[in-house]
Amino acid sequence: MGLAFADRWIWDSWYAHDGVRWHAFFLQAEKALINPDLRHWNVTQGHAVSDDLVHWTPLGTCFAPTPGPAWDDFTTWTGSVVRDAAGGWHLFYTGTARAEEGLYQRIGHAVSDDLHHWRRVGDGLCLDLTGPHARAYETDHARGIWHDRAMRDPWVMRDPEGEGWLMFFTARAAGVTEPNAGGAIGLARSPDLMRWTLQPPVFVGGYGQLEVPQVFTAGGRWYGLFCTMAAHFSRAEATRIPGGPVSGTHYLMADHPRGPWRIAPGRFLDGALPCRRYAGRVVETGAGLQLMGFADQGPDGRFRGVLMDPAPVAVQPDGRLSLAPGAAVPD
Repeated sequence: MGLAFADRWIWDSWYAHDGVRWHAFFLQAEKALINPDLRHWNVTQGHAVSDDLVHWTPLGTCFAPTPGPAWDDFTTWTGSVVRDAAGGWHLFYTGTARAEEGLYQRIGHAVSDDLHHWRRVGDGLCLDLTGPHARAYETDHARGIWHDRAMRDPWVMRDPEGEGWLMFFTARAAGVTEPNAGGAIGLARSPDLMRWTLQPPVFVGGYGQLEVPQVFTAGGRWYGLFCTMAAHFSRAEATRIPGGPVSGTHYLMADHPRGPWRIAPGRFLDGALPCRRYAGRVVETGAGLQLMGFADQGPDGRFRGVLMDPAPVAVQPDGRLSLAPGAAVPD
């Protein structure tokens, strides 16, 4: 069943294909912590390879927080990996600092020649909530309203309009009265993967947070995958969604990656109570679109922390996505 370790939990994951095989990168923490909630603050990034997204060969730890005082000396969380025109690999990741108790998130950048040994570009920091468009975001920690200053889970892709790159990330918008309606997907642009300029959010609302965003195209439409918990549905979305709030992975739809985006109609793509699978990622294979994610809670209520096998995703005639029959997380 997917990728599992006897001594480690794994959770959020992201993928790259080198032309021969798949590379999975994932967050990991030792089960010696006993309490799985502590994993977020005792995290490194793991690496495994596969020919089929089912059978994996672990390669060990590939990235970790900076040892000394730094903006990313506490955590190095979820990211994405892309390849530049010269064949070099780039990792964009979330970092937090011990000096800020991990409450302020920023986005970092590292490079590699082999997808395993990563070196930071400078001190690693490549994007923060600064500049003319920062006023559109919740730039300070709104204590008592939300649990962090959100800026994480970068998803980087080539700009489909030509030169340059786009970065989407989890954020929160400024000035939204209802906490669970303030979730946002932020945007930044770069001409070369090195210099990034913050842009206004491409989407705001529906949830308190839209975690692990991924933007991709299929059938002439654009999709913005995200995950969220039942407790983070806005009042309006909790009323609208058929079956009520669940925890898992859903998506936005648009005609262009810069939007306007809208929450996909109908039921949640892949949700349940309690949460069964989380942090979904869509990968495109010869067999079509596949959803990857980690198993969250088991029937006993315990955190499972294993990478699940891929679940086929179909694009319906009206553009909506659906999981193939039998794609639910097994007990």
